[in-house]
Amino acid sequence: MLRAIQVLRAMAALMVVMHHATVEAVILADRGGVAFAAIGVLPWAAGVDVFFVISGFIIVHAAAPLYGVRGGWRRFLAHRVARLVPLYWLASGLYLAVVLALPGLLSNGGRGLAEPGFVIASLLFWPVLDPDGRAQPLYSLGWTLQCEMAFYLLFAVALGWGRRAAVAWVAGVLGLLAGLHVLVPDLAMPLAFWSAPIGLEFALGAAVGLARAEGLRLSLASRLALALVGLALLSVAPEPDAVARPLAYGLPAMLLVAAAGLGASAGRATSSSLPWRFGIHLGDASYALYLVHPFVLRGLRGAITGLALPISPSASMAAMIMMAAAIALAVHRYVERPMVARARRWLDPAGTGTRPKPVDGP
Repeated sequence: MLRAIQVLRAMAALMVVMHHATVEAVILADRGGVAFAAIGVLPWAAGVDVFFVISGFIIVHAAAPLYGVRGGWRRFLAHRVARLVPLYWLASGLYLAVVLALPGLLSNGGRGLAEPGFVIASLLFWPVLDPDGRAQPLYSLGWTLQCEMAFYLLFAVALGWGRRAAVAWVAGVLGLLAGLHVLVPDLAMPLAFWSAPIGLEFALGAAVGLARAEGLRLSLASRLALALVGLALLSVAPEPDAVARPLAYGLPAMLLVAAAGLGASAGRATSSSLPWRFGIHLGDASYALYLVHPFVLRGLRGAITGLALPISPSASMAAMIMMAAAIALAVHRYVERPMVARARRWLDPAGTGTRPKPVDGP
């Protein structure tokens, strides 16, 4: 396990949580008629982009035993399904329960979200338009998992060709799809979704993964410089459109992943410090954090509003983030890991070991 990548995974998840917690704090401030200044150090929504680059890196790195192996693609997909599907289906099921039982909590009153065809497409990672015309599944955060699953399928096609060929295949196909998206702006679903340029960020991460596999290692000073440059570029990046996003957010994320993933060791020398160990544990739980934090944030905002608690928006946001992290750690330990272990035993009974590795991203 590359510990620095785990810490970066925690950072990416917290960026997404920060993005959504800011929205909740703004709502609380508006309702309370108080001032609230959002923290704009980084574009928090870019946490998704960091996740995508991490995914590209980790897939190339973790698939090492399967390159050129007959039937390796089956084991690869079995493990990916086992890691993504159980908790996503559980979160989607909980959201569907809210749609059916408490539709008034939703902005559109739950209109059309419980339609069987839409629900099935959402659970199967098939991109469709929701009732409001957005390319989002039932549980809206699942759009990133639709991207992840498409990337896994694309990578599995070339797994038997070897590492270099697989990375070239992924980069080539994603590049062609992005070009098609730009040249033909009115593509129909699901091609319009699959060709979104944000998919190029998987290729950026895969390139870093290939560089590590080919033996590239950087000094600590070089890695720190890459990390600082990546953070600086993110901090000054304007909010991009869909076409510019891989440049504005993806390239800085690539620098961060290179800084975390091109070290000479797995990070054992610094793993004894408490912040580092917490970052690793939260990185392990990053998938759970990504999926459960909207429930926590919305629930806590509702409690603060309903009970008229005298808490400032800033304090409320801090409480939301800490509670989301705590609940995610518990969900990862007591729900996600057992579910993934059972799914792996069922889908890959010949595999050794039952303890699941962390999922690669949202």
